[in-house]
Amino acid sequence: MIKDELLKKWLNDDLTDAEKEAFSKREDFAFNQKIVEDSKHFKASQFSKVDDFETFKTEYKARSSVKRLNWLKLALRIASILVVGFAIYFTMFTNEGVVKESTQLAEKTTIKLPDLSSLTMNADSEITFDKKSWNDNRQLNLKGEAYFKVAKGKTFDVMTENGVVTVVGTEFNVKARSNYFEVKCYEGIVRVTSDTITRQLLAGDMFRILNDKFSQDKIEANQPEWVENRSSFKAVPLREVIFELERQFNVKVTFEKTNTLRLFSGGFPHNDLEKALSAITQPMNLTYEISSSNQVLIYGNTD
Repeated sequence: MIKDELLKKWLNDDLTDAEKEAFSKREDFAFNQKIVEDSKHFKASQFSKVDDFETFKTEYKARSSVKRLNWLKLALRIASILVVGFAIYFTMFTNEGVVKESTQLAEKTTIKLPDLSSLTMNADSEITFDKKSWNDNRQLNLKGEAYFKVAKGKTFDVMTENGVVTVVGTEFNVKARSNYFEVKCYEGIVRVTSDTITRQLLAGDMFRILNDKFSQDKIEANQPEWVENRSSFKAVPLREVIFELERQFNVKVTFEKTNTLRLFSGGFPHNDLEKALSAITQPMNLTYEISSSNQVLIYGNTD
């Protein structure tokens, strides 16, 4: 109220010398004087009149509000710039050491890891790991299938959506596809955990969860056959076999009058589509047709 009284008296030119000195030292003195100076250059119509104090006070508050609002907009703009800047910084620098490798359909590749471990990825697979922290944390993420040769050292973890495979130094194969999780141990000891199931595998042991059904078995090979361009299966549904055929040859297979849940045991080569299809269909009394370079039809009875 005191400030308003001084402002009112100043506008009416009724301030004493002491009040003038006090008013001139107020923080808003320059702002108020600027409003008055600007008003001298404004020419209204002949019917306009000088605002009274209450009107001036309303205008003053409105202008002050606009001033605060402009500062708020500026602050929000600066904040948004900072947020974007931090996002770019963390994207660039926190992922600086992350390595991502993948294979396409009908492709395989071998990767050397920082500790001289190695892995061979089957077709349509992907791995990611942090190279910077590898010496302290040997861990990678796998989507698809890979054959590992792990150098001895700290614990080595393979993380998949289906489960976790933990080793120290060994050779093993992990297949982590949709509804298909399989681990084969070729050397050393492997610990596998998937949901509530945990098993320790020795050389020659196999762990499998297929369509939510768990099973264990023995293997005789000393490495996965797909590394040598041949896929092999033991009591696996036909549709899973065909999925692998599609990955290895980059083809699309359709069925007609075929029971795709029948179990298949056997294998097929990766270097000849005709031979691969014959190896699959003949033992199951099925027939196939190749309609184009990437279209295959398999048909037969539903027995």
